Amino acid sequence: MKLKAEETLLSEVIHNSPFTMTGPLLLRQFLLHHRLLFRNFNGLAVGALPPPPPRRLCCCSTVPSDQADDNVTSTSSNPNYVWKAKEASSSSSSFQDDPEYRKWKDKEEEILKDIQPIVLLTKDILHSRRYMDGEQLSAEDEKAVVDNLLAYHPRSEDKIGCGLESIMVDRHPQFRQSRCLFVVRTDGGWIDFSYQKCLREYIRDKYPMHAERFIREHFRRGRSD
Repeated sequence: MKLKAEETLLSEVIHNSPFTMTGPLLLRQFLLHHRLLFRNFNGLAVGALPPPPPRRLCCCSTVPSDQADDNVTSTSSNPNYVWKAKEASSSSSSFQDDPEYRKWKDKEEEILKDIQPIVLLTKDILHSRRYMDGEQLSAEDEKAVVDNLLAYHPRSEDKIGCGLESIMVDRHPQFRQSRCLFVVRTDGGWIDFSYQKCLREYIRDKYPMHAERFIREHFRRGRSD
């Protein structure tokens, strides 16, 4: 009850902030970290973290599954498969001296360098033998995924639900040919989330002037958001 009251008060303060464009994103990130800190504090208070929750046979939430959004790319072992392969046409050289084109290419390179570390980590988690099906991520990998992906999911609070216990990699019940990331909740339930949705939201927030063009040119789409 105390955690809920604190989150409600923080929500009102942030939503009333004059920075209306960044308020919702700041709220999602702050509440997410607030819940993680509360979880860790409770675990340390009793001397040890609670044992992993029992696995369920299906997702327990009414929140729509994200897996179809990632499904078109998640079966490849190539870390860079998430990006569309584009061949330069013979006529493209005529744009090389265009100042606007050069500005776009510079920004495109900046965005690619920005997101490359988390993209490579995610592809390694999903496609290598680093984790078995149903295995929870290490503390280091979990922090990277939560901070750089889950915090930016457009429905992160719905995905986390009653609380975040851990991040797991497994095969989706409806898409057995591919693996995806799951939020494991404190009540033992679990639900998948799309790392591509998280990346797109991050890019839209940090690079609003170039986001849609970058997303259109570099992301494959499984379904609409």
